[in-house]
Amino acid sequence: MHDMAFLAIIWSGVFLSYFLAHKTKLTPVLYFLAFGSTMVNLGVLPAESTEFIRGFSEMGIILIMFALGFEEDTSNFIQGVKRSWGIALFGALAPFSVAYFSTYYFWSDPRLSIMCGLAMTATAVSLTMVSLKSEGLQNTPAATGIMTSAILDDIASLAAVAILVPLATGDADITALGIMWIAAKAVLFFLVITLLEIFVFPHSSPLNIYHKIPILNRFGIKHFLAFSKGEQATLAVLLIALVISLLSYQFGFHPAVGAYMAGLIIKQEYFHLFEESQSDHYLQTKKIVDNVAFSWIGPVFFVELGTKIVFDQSILVAVLPQIMILTAGILVGQIISAALAARFIGIYHWHESVLIGLGMLGRAELAFVVMDIGYVQNSIITAEAFYTLMATCFVLNVCVPVSIKLWKPYCDGSKHLKVAGVELSKRSM
Repeated sequence: MHDMAFLAIIWSGVFLSYFLAHKTKLTPVLYFLAFGSTMVNLGVLPAESTEFIRGFSEMGIILIMFALGFEEDTSNFIQGVKRSWGIALFGALAPFSVAYFSTYYFWSDPRLSIMCGLAMTATAVSLTMVSLKSEGLQNTPAATGIMTSAILDDIASLAAVAILVPLATGDADITALGIMWIAAKAVLFFLVITLLEIFVFPHSSPLNIYHKIPILNRFGIKHFLAFSKGEQATLAVLLIALVISLLSYQFGFHPAVGAYMAGLIIKQEYFHLFEESQSDHYLQTKKIVDNVAFSWIGPVFFVELGTKIVFDQSILVAVLPQIMILTAGILVGQIISAALAARFIGIYHWHESVLIGLGMLGRAELAFVVMDIGYVQNSIITAEAFYTLMATCFVLNVCVPVSIKLWKPYCDGSKHLKVAGVELSKRSM
């Protein structure tokens, strides 16, 4: 079947998903995943996506993450990092430990258990953020906590993959130099982002260097956005997002991390292009970016993600006990570890802490990368373990939009919940 036909099927599913989401009041992300899984198991969509669909999907997640970063305030993000290190640490250790010891109990293979632990470590932040956006919670302190924690988690997970995968496959030994190089790349990438925000993007700044070198005031992103009277502002910001995404990829991160950081450092003030202009270029650009990211390109990523869930009935039935134990363990471990870390280390309110715990449940990009390395490329992960991991990811991803939907009333104060005398929900003002 031609690539255009696959895209037509996916877009039909996206349209149907929005219709069902409207009728059921659930986030469309849930239906995107379900549609992709249904179509691949029926043989309508291929289990191995074509290069065109994979590229389209990759562009979708880049746009989604850029759009989410575009809405966030930089100062809020930095403050969130200070509060979120504990969430990232314990929110990663808990699922890794649960997955490692559970799979070791099932199959008694330490190499397999390492791969399973890595697959269950990183959070699918894009799924969570889109789910939060559908409930109007994307700009809350909890959303910032989830985003910052997930980025820190992603960095740590990538480092762990780089260190532990060669050990599990037997291709390399852990060296101090290798660990230092991974850490150095992470620091260098964020240093580049910081330099862009402080010295390159601003057209004016209170920093002394701008007074000592006045010519710097003639440059900056504002002048780039003002090209052709601001008519190409959307193209300009998308180009910046793509370039920084490619830069993050060169540093070993998923391009989505770079896209989010690009959106984060592009400020609303940069769009005040002309004093005499009555149009709001920021709102115009944001409207276009949101439409592209959340309506017709971004959803392809989630449908394509759903096509990774290909089930063999005989194996699936055989590993049902393992799926139930691993899923329950990750659910409980992830929610409790992230929520407690948010409450006592990040000093979030209880209703925000629980939301953070729920938002850390999703598993996506890195999980499938690790499974591909372990199952397809190196045959470390067995078919039984592979199906266990796939089914667990599917259940966890479904739990994200559903649990956020169910917890929203406790966040906005319309419902109240006490556990052992502790108020977990937001009190009415």
